Amino acid sequence: MIREIECRPMQGWLMLIIQILVLAVSIFGFVTAVRPPADPWMVIVWVLVWAVNFLMWAGFFIVNPNEAKVLQIFGKYVGTVKTPGLRWANPFYSKRRISQRIRNFETARLKVNDSEGNPIEIAAVVVWKVVETAEACFEVDDYNNYVHVQSEAALRNLSTRYAYDSHVENQMSLRGNTSEVAAHLKTEIQDRLSKAGVETIEARISHLAYAPEIAAAMLQRQQASAIVAARTKIVEGAVGMVEMALERLNQKDIVHLDEDRKAAMVSNLLVVLCGDRAAQPVVNTGSIYQ
Repeated sequence: MIREIECRPMQGWLMLIIQILVLAVSIFGFVTAVRPPADPWMVIVWVLVWAVNFLMWAGFFIVNPNEAKVLQIFGKYVGTVKTPGLRWANPFYSKRRISQRIRNFETARLKVNDSEGNPIEIAAVVVWKVVETAEACFEVDDYNNYVHVQSEAALRNLSTRYAYDSHVENQMSLRGNTSEVAAHLKTEIQDRLSKAGVETIEARISHLAYAPEIAAAMLQRQQASAIVAARTKIVEGAVGMVEMALERLNQKDIVHLDEDRKAAMVSNLLVVLCGDRAAQPVVNTGSIYQ
């Protein structure tokens, strides 16, 4: 595995001054050599000096902030320049630009099956940047495409491990545990991208829905679950109120009810408390036994 080597080439401004001075001297020497009596050998020397000086101009390059230049010569990795500014290196070096700025992208909406086999649509936003330029250049063919493909593969794999919605207490789900799922997604993407010298800064689900063919059925299921949960709360409250009413009647010694009357009272109170509509009162003008 190729590891990054940070190198510090010559300051560009210093080399620029030297280049200008050499160019000026070579022009002056050439003009002097061609004056009569001309000296052919000196003319050749100054032409060669001028040609070398011209070649040396190819060694200048600029490194922008949050950018790196990967240097190679004849297929050999030399090093990476990260210090911003005007720099100068061997003019035969190839200088490949690698951005180290933070980037993000959103995956396509993938259609996958969750852990329960329900088809769902899911997409994610991934925030990333290059931290190892040598690995990004030489370990993978195209690190941008590699990030996109591996992120989608990690998202597909994650979707099969969790259910869209949890119907069991303390069971993780894609909809109910967004923070935990996002942390798991980030870890899985990072495991895949570490080979390309890429750091995953953040990964989170941006779109989550049932597939269109089962969306209506799942909506009815969610509504039914919500109704059952609401009814459960109502029944729990009604039972508590009935229990409290019976206890208060006994404590205050207001009325003594046998078991049949208690059962009738409980039935009436539950109907009133658990009904969808307001109860219609009926006034009993006789005794409680008529």
